[in-house]
Amino acid sequence: MCTTCGCGGEDARIEGSSHRHDHSHDSGHARDHHDHDHGHDHEHGHDPGHGHDHLHAPGGPGDDGRSRLVRLEQDLLAKNDRFAGANRSRLADRGIFAVNLVSSPGSGKTTLLVRTIEALRPRLPIAVIEGDQQTHRDAARIRATGAPAVQINTGKGCHLDAHMVGHAMDRLAGESALPEGGILMIENVGNLVCPAAFDLGEAHKVAVLSVTEGEDKPIKYPDMFRAASLMLLNKCDLLPHLRFDVEAAIGYARRVNPAIEVIRVSAESGEGMASWCAWVEAGVAAARAAQAETMAGLRQRIADLERRIRESEDQEPRHTRSEQGRP
Repeated sequence: MCTTCGCGGEDARIEGSSHRHDHSHDSGHARDHHDHDHGHDHEHGHDPGHGHDHLHAPGGPGDDGRSRLVRLEQDLLAKNDRFAGANRSRLADRGIFAVNLVSSPGSGKTTLLVRTIEALRPRLPIAVIEGDQQTHRDAARIRATGAPAVQINTGKGCHLDAHMVGHAMDRLAGESALPEGGILMIENVGNLVCPAAFDLGEAHKVAVLSVTEGEDKPIKYPDMFRAASLMLLNKCDLLPHLRFDVEAAIGYARRVNPAIEVIRVSAESGEGMASWCAWVEAGVAAARAAQAETMAGLRQRIADLERRIRESEDQEPRHTRSEQGRP
């Protein structure tokens, strides 16, 4: 459940799964839990609350003190962070660049994602995890491009969490669709509040702000734009028809996050798509380079161990002869 609004997600479902799990695992099980493949068709029930009591805002029904609320929030986020760490390690092992797309509903994330896949898929493998409260419509749109996709329906939940994403990754892996050295795009539930707090194991959060929403969104919802590495200013083809101050929007975003990058894009006109795709390709190159560096380090460690074993074996006969000649 959400630490901000207290919404429940006990009826969440990962597409292609049918059985329910009681996800009350301790922290030591996080990695093992996501390393098995679900190759069979079933509806997967997910309890993102992991057994915690429903949260209420201070002073609301069931409130028995601010300190209890803080403890519950810290416990929930810490558990999510452990699952996110497992996801991140798994992605790093395969050299996969993962992006968490976040925005308000109706910002144009899915259309932008379709255009991105069409531009990049001829040269890079891409898989997608879709998050919505209901329906499989967005996953169907993604599959129409030829890219593999898994839909997560969160039910009453207002965001994806790392545990849901880990199971969706299992599903993709079971279909041999988790792209080695490629891209994993995660389209989060449309919400500028709650997804800001939940790490999914991604390399970057990318905030999509439509010019139809108003330029002051970054200062109204600062946590999201503070958590994002990049802001895509979307639907820029509509600017001639709107009273939207582009420079003010960028200024507000950089007021809450001075390091945020900004790219103006339009999925309809194609404006900025080359810059956005170049940003993604740079992330893929970095993920592959990190994987190669890790593999080189492992090979060096193996070579060092083999050398030490050989040296030990070379020295052993001399010790044996010395001991045998001893009176």
